[in-house]
Amino acid sequence: MQLDPKALRHALGRYATGVTVITCRNAQGERLGLTANSFNSLSLDPPLVLWALRTASTHLADFQQATHFAVNVLGQDQLGLSQRFASPVPDRFAEGAWHDGHGGAPVLAGAVAVFECATTQQLNAGDHVLFIGQVLNFAQDATVAPLLYQGGAYRRLGPAL
Repeated sequence: MQLDPKALRHALGRYATGVTVITCRNAQGERLGLTANSFNSLSLDPPLVLWALRTASTHLADFQQATHFAVNVLGQDQLGLSQRFASPVPDRFAEGAWHDGHGGAPVLAGAVAVFECATTQQLNAGDHVLFIGQVLNFAQDATVAPLLYQGGAYRRLGPAL
């Protein structure tokens, strides 16, 4: 059975996700980051998370060589950062308050949550590479409303049902 890639993408887009900026340091010590919504929890014991990066990404080799990464979960007021880290601007880190986390991975102040991770596994999966990391440290701010992405658009979290 042949699946229509455009229709499949549209159907997958019906699933709402959070929006993150994943960061690391490359082999030269430069800060790197990109917007991703492919982040998931994987295990509590040990504490593991995962995210996926397209094999066509210009940053793939940098993330593959990095020993650590940080997952910065964005809030509604950080939509601009999401767009910034999804575009080819020269210095993505020129906006936002950043400090170094484990392994030098940049951590964003004011995020909904941050997960500082040591990379434990990388798995090839179709046109993506899965990065699995052990959570070494985390922080959260329950007062910040998360930024959501669904149906090709940014969304707000509504009232609880």
